[in-house]
Amino acid sequence: MSKDKISGRSGPENTAGDKSAQDTHYATLRRAHRDAKRERGEIPTRKFARMSDEEIIESLTRVNGIGRWTAEMFLIFRLQRPDVLPVGDLGIVRAVQRAYKLRKAPSPDRLTRIGEAWRPYRSVACWYLWASLNNEPTKD
Repeated sequence: MSKDKISGRSGPENTAGDKSAQDTHYATLRRAHRDAKRERGEIPTRKFARMSDEEIIESLTRVNGIGRWTAEMFLIFRLQRPDVLPVGDLGIVRAVQRAYKLRKAPSPDRLTRIGEAWRPYRSVACWYLWASLNNEPTKD
């Protein structure tokens, strides 16, 4: 199957001012890949309610172009899972660094240890951490 057939394009198109051609291409491929995998039953979306967070992450990250961060955002915002801590999210890292007055950004391991106190509502803690970045920093 050709790229043009997947994307529905009849030839090269100018994407200036829009997403880059590569972004558009990857989005199209992800949709086609997702649909094909769903038809073959490889992404068990109907089973997500019975699957653990890690099982869902593993299932989603098998798809080319979907990484751990994207899967975690899917868990938090689409599936509304209450206990997800995306330690690779720069906003969370910066917000924890600011909130805990750390000299340097916390490592994923340190962030995981800090986040243990927020169980079983680490997703909710993340919402507040992201929101804290929109506020003016306090002066010490």
